[in-house]
Amino acid sequence: MKVGVLALQGAFAAHGRVLRSLGAEAREVRGPDDLAAVDALVMPGGESTTMSMLLDSSSLREPLTARLSDGLPVFGTCAGMILLAEGVEGGRDDQRSFGAIDIDVRRNAFGRQVDSFEADLAVKGFDAPFHGVFIRAPIVERAGAGVEVLAEFKSQPVLVRQGHALAAAFHPELSHDNRIHRLFLEGG
Repeated sequence: MKVGVLALQGAFAAHGRVLRSLGAEAREVRGPDDLAAVDALVMPGGESTTMSMLLDSSSLREPLTARLSDGLPVFGTCAGMILLAEGVEGGRDDQRSFGAIDIDVRRNAFGRQVDSFEADLAVKGFDAPFHGVFIRAPIVERAGAGVEVLAEFKSQPVLVRQGHALAAAFHPELSHDNRIHRLFLEGG
């Protein structure tokens, strides 16, 4: 399987390493031709307003919108979750998200960089906790009826799935545990 990793800004290299360790062919996506050549896409953490602007300047927004509408499997982490959300609180007025998951998120909900933390999460379907790394993480303020909550932190959803889209408020690529990436690759 050819899995693209959006490589405009953010933690894309770490996702590529995890994907390759699971046998996927990880490719950096920087433009429309790169996007056209992949079967699935990971949207990494980073700075969501910057990533939103770079999606426009790289001419990726329109083809990505079309691919997501056609069912492209996508996994967004941290800023990627923000970009996949229906609604965003705390973003810039010109920031646009894709609405691929029926959630509303609040940017930097857990605080600034110095407030970053790690926590063990009970993930639906996993037999042991997953160690989540939260760095200026968003929080899901609202999850629509069609959204499956796979993990929570302090009663707030932090790992969600809807149809072909999976999103995490944390950084699974930094945890040394590939189970969430495997969940994405297996479509489960």
